[in-house]
Amino acid sequence: MITQIGITAGEIWHYLDKHGAVELETLISELKKDNNLTLMSLGWLAREGHISIADADGKSMVSLRK
Repeated sequence: MITQIGITAGEIWHYLDKHGAVELETLISELKKDNNLTLMSLGWLAREGHISIADADGKSMVSLRK
């Protein structure tokens, strides 16, 4: 499971690098992965300081940290 989380985290990082800030729901639907796996991977990236998750107009926006 840890390997899958790491691979998905890499996919998220590449997606955000290409697309910039996106709504959390959009990211989840675009990746076409299990929701729990995606959320665990986002948590990993957030804990490592690689992404930011912010509230914008009632929507959660995900972006890479600069």
